[in-house]
Amino acid sequence: MKNRILIVEDDEAIASAVKLNLQVAGYDCAAFDDGRQAADSLLADHAYDLALLDIMLPGVDGFALFDHMQKYNIPVIYITAKTDSASEIRGLRDGAEDYIVKPFDMLTLMVRIEKVLRRTGRLNTVYRVRDVELNSETRTVTKAGQPVYLQPLEFGVLLMLLKYKNMTVTREQLMTEVWGYDYVGETRVLDVKIFSLRKKLDLGDAIRTLPKLGYRLEER
Repeated sequence: MKNRILIVEDDEAIASAVKLNLQVAGYDCAAFDDGRQAADSLLADHAYDLALLDIMLPGVDGFALFDHMQKYNIPVIYITAKTDSASEIRGLRDGAEDYIVKPFDMLTLMVRIEKVLRRTGRLNTVYRVRDVELNSETRTVTKAGQPVYLQPLEFGVLLMLLKYKNMTVTREQLMTEVWGYDYVGETRVLDVKIFSLRKKLDLGDAIRTLPKLGYRLEER
């Protein structure tokens, strides 16, 4: 089952970009550009795992809208242009899970979202591409229903690519996430793991290499 996320943002370009990236990564989304409309909609539908709230909104601002989220136990990440420390302190003290200042990197937002979902026990642990399924809880991988053994590092690389499907993941991000912050060594080991995943899972045309950037797992 997909994680469901509410987006309340009155900047159409930002709202569209966030919604599109979340959808291609496997999330189900609903978006509003007015705080009052978002609050009223919760009366009929409040089955969300997380809300991304702007603060400066028409109708009802993000701080007031937070109270409506609390009624339905919906975790909140603020995404705002308000850079003053007073607003950030207020948001976090009120109970928001995170506070992100615009402009922001989309992959950073995705990582923050995942961390909140995991921390609150709401994270979907099953990821799919084609006939490949990975369960991050049981640490198992199947292809067409048949188990496939992956080495721990191969599993970590595949999980990272699946989490951010259709997004470019840099070599540095993969090395940091899978090998760890203190990794010092030959980065070509990553290329070996990518080659192995392509071969074991028949994903040669799905895992794209972006020269000098990194990799992207594509599913259209």
